[in-house]
Amino acid sequence: MSSAEDYQAKLTEIGAIAANQVKSPNMPVDAFLQEAENTYHWVQDDKVKLVAAGLDWSLVDDLPVRAGALREAQSLWYKERFSREDAQKQWNEKSPDAYDLRDTLLHDFRYAFRNEADLTSRINAIAEGSGHADMIQDLNDLALLGKDHTDLLTAIGFDLTLLDTAAALSTELATLYSEVSTAQNEENAERVIRDRAYTYVKMALDEIRNCGQFVFWRDDERLKGYASQYFKKHGKKKTASATTETKTE
Repeated sequence: MSSAEDYQAKLTEIGAIAANQVKSPNMPVDAFLQEAENTYHWVQDDKVKLVAAGLDWSLVDDLPVRAGALREAQSLWYKERFSREDAQKQWNEKSPDAYDLRDTLLHDFRYAFRNEADLTSRINAIAEGSGHADMIQDLNDLALLGKDHTDLLTAIGFDLTLLDTAAALSTELATLYSEVSTAQNEENAERVIRDRAYTYVKMALDEIRNCGQFVFWRDDERLKGYASQYFKKHGKKKTASATTETKTE
């Protein structure tokens, strides 16, 4: 099956993992997946001894499917993560200019409409309030107000194209702000599923490794296939029952 098919096949079981059991990856997911694949192939020659020691061999048979589900979950999370990060980056780049344009329009409108009491009152009302959402609304309100009184703006040499710019920027920033706010205020569903899928693979992998370490505790040649080479290479100490893990994207 493809990773996408593995993901669909295991989604119910992944979602059923208790929240207090879910762990975040403590190593790069691609390295973890490679170790799961390596372990699957390593244990094949030890099946008789492992099963005799109580290992449920279905965990071994299921390991590639679990790994495929995690690979797909990681891809979905990666896509969503960078989509939101791109929205944040665009917001950071565009919002300062938007605030500057809003302030410029307020400044120019106050002068152009200085002799019109009703228009001055409308400008003052628009200028009230603060925050990103208010700024976005201000741009649209000012664009509409300006287009209704282009004669007064033209009289002070105002660049009328700024009205279209303000309207377009208001629409664009409204979408970006919505994406950024969602990323900041809601737990990312793809991240949660990715962590659950990782936990699902880890459950099987830990069980297999624990059994192998039990069986081959005096056989260094076979024992090495039941330990994380990533942690060995990076000089990190890890136990299968560790409850605290460093989050890795």
